[in-house]
Amino acid sequence: MHHHQRPSWLSIAALGLGLLGFPAAPCPAQTTEKTVRIAVDLSTDKGPLKPIWAWFGYDEPNYTYMKDGKKLLTEISKLSKVPVNVRVHSLLVTGDGEAALKWGSTNAYTEDASGKPVYDWTIVDRIFDTFLERGMKPIAQIGFMPEALSTKPQPYRHHWKPGDNYNDIYTGWAYPPNDYAKWSELVYQWVNHSVQKYGRKEVESWYWELWNEPNISYWKGTTDEYIKLYDYTADAVKRALPTAKIGGPEVTGPGSKGSYTFFKAFMDHVVHGKNYVTGKTGSPIDFITFHAKGAPKVVNGVVQMNMGTQLRDIDQGFQIVASYPTLKNLPIIIGESDPEGCAACSEDLHPQNAYRNGTMYSSYTAASFARKYDLADHYGVNLAGAVTWAFEFENQPWFRGFRDLATNGVDKPVLNVFRMFGMMPGNRVAVEKGLAYDYQRVRDESVRGEADVNALASKDAKSAAVMVWNYHDDNLPAPDAPVSVVLTGIPGKRVIVHHYRIDQQHSNSYEVWKKMGSPKAPTPAQVAELEKAGQLQELSAPQPVQVDKGRATLNFSLPRQGVSLLTLVWN
Repeated sequence: MHHHQRPSWLSIAALGLGLLGFPAAPCPAQTTEKTVRIAVDLSTDKGPLKPIWAWFGYDEPNYTYMKDGKKLLTEISKLSKVPVNVRVHSLLVTGDGEAALKWGSTNAYTEDASGKPVYDWTIVDRIFDTFLERGMKPIAQIGFMPEALSTKPQPYRHHWKPGDNYNDIYTGWAYPPNDYAKWSELVYQWVNHSVQKYGRKEVESWYWELWNEPNISYWKGTTDEYIKLYDYTADAVKRALPTAKIGGPEVTGPGSKGSYTFFKAFMDHVVHGKNYVTGKTGSPIDFITFHAKGAPKVVNGVVQMNMGTQLRDIDQGFQIVASYPTLKNLPIIIGESDPEGCAACSEDLHPQNAYRNGTMYSSYTAASFARKYDLADHYGVNLAGAVTWAFEFENQPWFRGFRDLATNGVDKPVLNVFRMFGMMPGNRVAVEKGLAYDYQRVRDESVRGEADVNALASKDAKSAAVMVWNYHDDNLPAPDAPVSVVLTGIPGKRVIVHHYRIDQQHSNSYEVWKKMGSPKAPTPAQVAELEKAGQLQELSAPQPVQVDKGRATLNFSLPRQGVSLLTLVWN
């Protein structure tokens, strides 16, 4: 707990059994707000709460094994009970392995003077070793094009920085191969090497996928050339390891016309197209990928998020997959699922990205992930994961406003939502409908009317957890919301309740940094304080609560853009 914490109005009442010792100091503003009653029925089991949040990714693969990269990967691996999946770009890009924004390289493939392939897995292995040492699983992204194989190799290395034209990043690595057989052999060699180094059972647990966002400039070939590359890639992966998982197409924004057309062409081909390698019908596919992003903007000097845009993309992607009977049950990975599209675009140059350092990113994350579960249920599809495309940027100014989970080794508030998810047990349970927003209203309108105060809940045999958020698209001050969580179906007679919180005062390194005067070079003592502030904090001491006929009521006030996690343990 932090010394700057204020007393919070929090009371827990077991119905008819009186209040249990919490400091009651409601602000006058809070009393005028209507209490939001959230009913959670622990006896209504909705199936496994799949850890779709335990998936992360980033553009710059060489940050993986740098100091803050390793530190953050350790933090991420620790917050999850299941192995975390990690997706990075540029694993086959030619270069010296030097890290830079929107860039990475491994030099996995070069050719000698006579054009003979030279394979070097040193850097790729170093990246994957860093994941595996932490019990993580690579989403092995097969791309981009090595310089020696590109049909248009020059220019190759870019030097993009925030403020430059984003299109400057698409260079020689984005082109089709000059030799599909050499490409296929490269893929075969990589998978084969991985099996030799890590063992068959390990590599069977990975996801191998082709490319990134081939419907935009990441792929300078045609749709048909991507499909041809997919057939050559899938064939090579399966030759090296028949039980390996291969998928695609990682298109972005299925809601847009070009992306929709590309996605459908790919899906049609894998179902009934003529395979470019075998001449037979269809292609191997083990999982399906696409991306979904929101669209913040500044309105009257205030950041306004657009969760609706992101959910409409997810809705459209699910709809496409659901329309193919033979593919409908395959795992879906939303390969990038974020509030907007450019992690390396900083807040100083893009003011709409000012949501990233504080609690707006954390409340958006809680509210949007809950709706991903609902959308998957609606379409009856198998959502396996949603990749948060945010990591860290080595040696950048403190809280520069990149889309990252940590800054200079200090965790930002958003990472604490993932810690909360990691504490949610077992199976989803019912949260009563009839609150201001359901997934359909957020999808269709975003959150522009009243606030979205809602919950996601789960339980196992001995415990339960309820995540509650108070989200709004507009980052404007607002009174705290009085919340009453009414739980039914509690199997024990007495529960211990822990209350974890992300708000201005808790689990918030950014606010602590600002209180220090936003130091550009914090002292070691300040860094230690910031690191502590970056961890998930409890709002108050754990409390025993009496249960009456399986019921208990938890009352508290939740600030705008705040997130609470209530955990209950019984015996």
